[in-house]
Amino acid sequence: MYIYKNIISIEEGKRNGKPCIRGMRITVEDILLWLASGMSFEEIIEDFPELTKNDIIIALEFSANQQKKIFYDVAA
Repeated sequence: MYIYKNIISIEEGKRNGKPCIRGMRITVEDILLWLASGMSFEEIIEDFPELTKNDIIIALEFSANQQKKIFYDVAA
């Protein structure tokens, strides 16, 4: 199992191994799609009260770091 800042975990059998928030079945991808659809942090938390603002921020940070890895790996 991979854990990022004690918030995001990747478990082989959960959501097809996608990064999830605090062991829940909510993925980083879910959060990114909700934000991309125009939902605010407050709206996401209202719909999913088990999430915190920090969870959303860490999901964004994790995604940005993943993109940075992909960019640098390809550029190398």
